[in-house]
Amino acid sequence: MTFTEQYLGEVVRIAQAIPAAKVEAAAELLAAVRARGGRLFILGVGGSAANASHAVNDFRKLAGLEAYAPSDNVAELTARTNDEGWATVFSEWLRVSRLTMADGLLILSVGGGNLEHNISPNLVTALQYAKQQAAAVIGIVGRDGGYTAKVADVALVIPEASPDRITPHAEEFQGILWHLLLSHPLLKQSTAKWESTA
Repeated sequence: MTFTEQYLGEVVRIAQAIPAAKVEAAAELLAAVRARGGRLFILGVGGSAANASHAVNDFRKLAGLEAYAPSDNVAELTARTNDEGWATVFSEWLRVSRLTMADGLLILSVGGGNLEHNISPNLVTALQYAKQQAAAVIGIVGRDGGYTAKVADVALVIPEASPDRITPHAEEFQGILWHLLLSHPLLKQSTAKWESTA
């Protein structure tokens, strides 16, 4: 078996192992956020930050859901990191954004945050603040999902297919799952350009 065949086989196994009922629950939660006029804040670090930026575009354009990613504002992110430290950059951004119980958080992360191991502490403090405000929380995370999986209203944990490829599979399935959600009849409001010309 070639590496390509092995990798694609892992992708198939992961896709088949994702619990459809949890994805449906995530779609319902996002639809409820939109119906009550809430906003969606999408948080991610590293590759997941790039995914967050892409997802913001899609949720706004295709689902009509007001969405933002704090990592898109590099000036504020770096100012807060410099002056206050990395751990609170997202929670303070949410505080200034006046996060409320009408809003939702979508966490995109491989590890999901873990204070004990100093992994994405900014996600943990953001989640703590979101729970205080009673905002809805969805996580798309890898492996055991860390703190996100413990506190999210809906945690989509990407099954592990290979201990050598936890990060690439987690990050690629972030994209698969948010695109699935955007295509869901509960959320889809607009047709993408290529589909509209078919």
